[in-house]
Amino acid sequence: MVAILETKNLGITFGTHQAVQDVSFSVEKNEFKSIIGPNGAGKTTLFNLLSGQLKPTKGEIYLKGQQITGSSVVERTRLGIGRSFQITNVFPNLTVLENVRLAVQSQAKLRYQAFTHYRSYQKFEEKALHWLHVALLDHKENTLAINLAHGEKRKLEMAMLLALEPELLLLDEPTAGMSLEDVPAILQVIKKIKEEGDKTILLIEHKMDMIMDLSDRIMVLFNGKLLAEGTPREIMDNELVQSAYLGGLYDEFTSQS
Repeated sequence: MVAILETKNLGITFGTHQAVQDVSFSVEKNEFKSIIGPNGAGKTTLFNLLSGQLKPTKGEIYLKGQQITGSSVVERTRLGIGRSFQITNVFPNLTVLENVRLAVQSQAKLRYQAFTHYRSYQKFEEKALHWLHVALLDHKENTLAINLAHGEKRKLEMAMLLALEPELLLLDEPTAGMSLEDVPAILQVIKKIKEEGDKTILLIEHKMDMIMDLSDRIMVLFNGKLLAEGTPREIMDNELVQSAYLGGLYDEFTSQS
């Protein structure tokens, strides 16, 4: 079976700093894989390489067997990669429904026409309402995005991402900046997406209880390198991983490479 996503010896250097070093991994269809590691380990840089925000210094990226190493962000989106960011990115002066409907129209490759009444786009509105339901925001459809709480904006961003109907979701710290009270809501949305079973998900997150609960497999990055990969239990029991989080590993790990 061809993996949905695969990298081979992927790396990027900024000056003399190797932010990502020879990272090779694959993600299978409908798999939920998480990436963990200390701050500065290279997690978001890796996501930027996968989604096209950055071009690698070396290595290759494949989507369903097709090499996409040189593809743009837009090309990768069209091929089925959807990316969320740590900072929310919504249209503040549009309603929740309008935000998602525009994403639906974008997925349908239909540009906005200023003199066409929005009711002409009924099928797009119905799809938008579906994604709002998945994101647990259907009760906020007529609310301006600017008036949403931070956690609700993160759910709206998730609905907009889903409206693009990607096969592969790259979720970069979806709970970033959230209060403890807001985290369970976004966790519920991600669980719902996983339970539907038709998305492949790659997640960066610092909340270890969330990682252990959701993940099929976990990758650990340290100093830009892939330190370990395995099931949640295997990662929890891995002494090298424990050392990476507790400190004192840098010299030991770099001397092995």
